[in-house]
Amino acid sequence: MATCLSPSRLLILPPAVAFTTTPLRLRHPENSLAASYRRCRPRLSVAAQAAPSAPAAAGEERDASGLPPAEAQRLVEFLMADLPHLFDDVGIDRSAYDDRVRFRDPITRYDDIDGYLANIRLLKLVFRPDFYLHEAKQTGPYAITTRWTMVMKFSLLPWNPELVFTGLSIMGVNPKNLKFNSHVDIWDSIQNNEYFSIEGLQDVFKQLRYYKTPDIETPSYLILKRTANYEVRRYPPFSVVEAKGEKLTGSSGFNNVTGYIFGKNASSEKIPMTTPVFTQASDDKLSDVSIQIALPMNKDLNSLPAPNTEAVTLRKVEGGVAAVKKFSGRPEEEIVVRKEKELRSQILKDGFKPEQGCLLARYNDPRTKSFVMRNEVLIWLNDFTLE
Repeated sequence: MATCLSPSRLLILPPAVAFTTTPLRLRHPENSLAASYRRCRPRLSVAAQAAPSAPAAAGEERDASGLPPAEAQRLVEFLMADLPHLFDDVGIDRSAYDDRVRFRDPITRYDDIDGYLANIRLLKLVFRPDFYLHEAKQTGPYAITTRWTMVMKFSLLPWNPELVFTGLSIMGVNPKNLKFNSHVDIWDSIQNNEYFSIEGLQDVFKQLRYYKTPDIETPSYLILKRTANYEVRRYPPFSVVEAKGEKLTGSSGFNNVTGYIFGKNASSEKIPMTTPVFTQASDDKLSDVSIQIALPMNKDLNSLPAPNTEAVTLRKVEGGVAAVKKFSGRPEEEIVVRKEKELRSQILKDGFKPEQGCLLARYNDPRTKSFVMRNEVLIWLNDFTLE
């Protein structure tokens, strides 16, 4: 498999998208339980199912030119159970693949099972990938297609940049033994997915860019789709402390929300600082603005001290799916408005349904060098389905 708010801090188990979604990303109790379950459950084996099927019973649907429905369903269920092990200590079931399995992605190719597995071992060693399988379904007479997200740490560089790929894998099935004999990856972020794709290599290098993200808690998210211009993320619910602002890039209200965190509340409790600082514009003119700081995940609204001023409120953000555009530099108002217009135009072109308004996420304090600043514009999406 080819080859977030994200780093390894606050992680919430994301809800499903329009089908079963394996949760992204950072290690947390839910992931540990899921991993334990996967290690203990029985493994499916395609090899045990490789013999030709018995003649169809009376009334059973049969496709003479492709996989019988029951076999196709078995292979889909097998992949949903097996592929989450791609980079863990269990590993995928080698017996499910032909010896001459053909693997292709935009920058890698192998023509046998040994090369295929060697590539997986290399990725596991160098990049420590996290792989999230969203869906598997039959898409051709002898083809099963999966949709996935893959997140890798490029440990060869000192800042350990994240490489994120999302896309499809088309798994060809040998009609003689019902083993997988091909695996072709298609990335969402590029147009030319043929091997060897210069565009694919450029996409890798583009992700090596350094953004400074403070090493403190931040709301987590699952990247559902990464295009050439933006990401689509699912955010689980989180809570914020909020005050009225004046404009997207302004600081009005910031002292109120930080004052609450630093102890200006009913119980004088100091609450750990998180990142980023959000400013939310709720209208299409981006003029109705509030400033927000996300609260730690171990704090729910009922356990938080009450604000001691009416200028500050506590609120639960319901989360959902958002399109996100990342950029560096100082987030001046003109730049942010332009980025919002670009993002809205791109998501409308791609057939998504944006809500009005946007969020600006600022991760750094003003003393940070501008070229490493991390800023993001987020627009919530309605009725999103991952295809």
